[in-house]
Amino acid sequence: MIIGVPKESYPDERRVALVPRVIPNLVKAGFEVLVETGAGGEAGYPDALYVEEGAKILADRRAVFGAADIIVQVLCCGSNDVTGLADLPLLRSEQVLVGFLRPLGSVGVIQEIAQTGVISFAEELMPRTTRAQSMDALSSMSTICGYKAVLIAASTLPKIFPMLTTAAGALTPARILVIGAGVAGLQAVATAHRLGAVASAYDLRLATKEQVQSLGGRFVELPIEAKDSEDERGYGTAQDESFYARLRELLSRTIAENDVVITTAVVPGKKAPVLVTREMVKGMAPGSVIFDLAAERGGNCELTCAGQTVVEHGVTIIGRINVASQAPYHASQMYGRNITAFLLNLVKDGKLRCDSEDEIIRETLLTRGGEIVNRRVREFFALPELISQRAA
Repeated sequence: MIIGVPKESYPDERRVALVPRVIPNLVKAGFEVLVETGAGGEAGYPDALYVEEGAKILADRRAVFGAADIIVQVLCCGSNDVTGLADLPLLRSEQVLVGFLRPLGSVGVIQEIAQTGVISFAEELMPRTTRAQSMDALSSMSTICGYKAVLIAASTLPKIFPMLTTAAGALTPARILVIGAGVAGLQAVATAHRLGAVASAYDLRLATKEQVQSLGGRFVELPIEAKDSEDERGYGTAQDESFYARLRELLSRTIAENDVVITTAVVPGKKAPVLVTREMVKGMAPGSVIFDLAAERGGNCELTCAGQTVVEHGVTIIGRINVASQAPYHASQMYGRNITAFLLNLVKDGKLRCDSEDEIIRETLLTRGGEIVNRRVREFFALPELISQRAA
């Protein structure tokens, strides 16, 4: 089978879906790999490296789509809401598409993808199981986001992170609060601790307390308990407004005591909950920094502007989106390994396995035969159950 790797078209996207070092494993498994000219250039992977590892370079994007049985991208149409629709005419029936598709975003866009007849697999739907860990690109990118958020915040804060004892006197360490101890949040805690800051974290899932502490952070415990704090996939669940109102009240003092606040709280398919209000920002010391990793989902801070950095009441609020693209070399390396592991599971002996008995394939399969076939996605958008699913 032939794998096609187009150059990413989303503005300022610097990642690439496959890196040269994974090509030999794919070739050994019987794949041929076609890469669009310059696809890996901005991530630090020139065309020559792909050729050395056994891939072929094609200058024409249309030719890559036309020749490939499988298209792998980082941001496919769906997650690429700027230029993604331009690729739809290049897709064909029974072709395979793998990447981030934002399956719980716009049902209209997902239906457009389905109507091409493409067999698509959404990385966002990867089950959180031990077997699927090597294929979990969402967790890989969240790791990069947590790391970069701390570094960007550190370069913005008018203080240094570590405690220092100098001839000019002692300097106290910066204090960082991370709200949401998922993959991104835990990486933020670890990075802040390595840089010498006093790191703490809050999460409505008490099970994360031990993880935060193991990374050198302090877990913030509040006298409030969430109902059904996580779903069957291990993600935090949405709470009612009365819960969030009480949480904001309890977090207010803690936020005011910190120099940097990094927010990561998102609920799949829903607007991010507002956890930091305008009044809470006003209570922070001038020069403080908020990095809102939920900016693309509406933001955890009331004052966040997606894609922008603003200053309100002397506090810098960073609403960058697509943060993983800020470290494209290693983000692409991690993503490429995830995708390679997925492809080696998906295709055996040169044949595509749409095996409903395989949880990984079943849960990530989004569209096939002109329909949205993923049960979870159909339930989310209140679409009628397919006849085949009723029979199952």
